[in-house]
Amino acid sequence: MTVAMPVQRQAWASHALRSPALAVGLLLTIIPTLISTAQQSWTQESGVHGPLVLATAVWLIWRNWDEIRAEARPGNLWIAVPVIVLMSFAYVFGRAFDFLLIEVAALLGALMGIAYAHVGHRVMLKNWFPLFYLLFLIPLPGWLMDSITQPLKILVSDITTFLLSAAGYPITQVGVTIYIAQYQLLVEDACAGLNSLISLTAIGLFYIYLMHNASWRYSAVLLLLLLPIAIAANVVRVMILVLLTYYAGNEVAQGYLHDFAGIVTFVSALLLIFGIDKLLSPLRRWLTPGTEGSDAPAT
Repeated sequence: MTVAMPVQRQAWASHALRSPALAVGLLLTIIPTLISTAQQSWTQESGVHGPLVLATAVWLIWRNWDEIRAEARPGNLWIAVPVIVLMSFAYVFGRAFDFLLIEVAALLGALMGIAYAHVGHRVMLKNWFPLFYLLFLIPLPGWLMDSITQPLKILVSDITTFLLSAAGYPITQVGVTIYIAQYQLLVEDACAGLNSLISLTAIGLFYIYLMHNASWRYSAVLLLLLLPIAIAANVVRVMILVLLTYYAGNEVAQGYLHDFAGIVTFVSALLLIFGIDKLLSPLRRWLTPGTEGSDAPAT
């Protein structure tokens, strides 16, 4: 480590010195977009994963940097240049008209085109996960989030009402509206915590890739479990808010404890992923060739 780190720093610096115009151009486009994304997307529950995704994706590329340099071969400029030009026009359009989705997507597309021109398709394919993982930085439009979360909100409301009714609470439900005692609660996106579904998926994918990328079969099993885990965690959140409203009133439930319930949701979902991964270790050994006699996770 004491030798590799300075070498990697020198490699980044040498690239910047060989292409100063490219380095300056990237800084002039990346920094304003990062600021806009931080102000518009990362402050919302649906985009809170952004800084973590960016940091971990850069780390994944950084740790493979020596291998990337060794295997890099220039890509086909007849493919790279048109992609970069097209993405540059899209970036200018998105930036000018404040379409953050287009701006971020175009910037990522241009960066991938530049990367392809420098390292070639083999290195790009070998590092497919960090490149795919970066797509979680693209902020999804509200109408798409609504279409995804509406059925899930109804399901979370149904499960919450059933469980609390079975426990003897005076609760009923109409669609995504829950009635308990004299209170009425609307299970909105933020209340259901379903906007954190994208965040949970991103972090879950990173965990699966880091711990189990040697076993695509077991990784697929964990990936399929992400949605049920997210639903279970959001049921816990809605139940907490309903019970807070029932026992302490609406003002208490919609105050600080409302945001705290969101933190509980995300943490409980991550703990569920870790716990299920531990419980499924026999299945992991069965699906991963060569690990039948080992309890260590595939890496």
